[in-house]
Amino acid sequence: MDLENQNRVKNAAEEHGAENVIILIGAAEGEAAGLAAETVTNGDPTFAGSLAGVQLGLACYHVVESEFKDAVDSSIYDEQIGMMEMVLDVDDICEEMKSIRDQFGKY
Repeated sequence: MDLENQNRVKNAAEEHGAENVIILIGAAEGEAAGLAAETVTNGDPTFAGSLAGVQLGLACYHVVESEFKDAVDSSIYDEQIGMMEMVLDVDDICEEMKSIRDQFGKY
């Protein structure tokens, strides 16, 4: 997650309360999704950004996870994400995201 997005996430959590912020990730690989999820839950593991050492514990989901997919209009999901879902390793992404939420998520 780049430094600008870390600042946006941190500011949103401070302004609205961490319990009111949900992060949606769209990374194409489980490892990249997990790194972004870890950054917004446990803090920037590279210690380079504004979330270094900041454990926000934010709710964090990938767009291919059922929690998100079931919450949006299926025709819009299919139009916007459906094609990518066919080429991604959805199981790997979902396992990585669940692991991060289980370890570091507070909300």
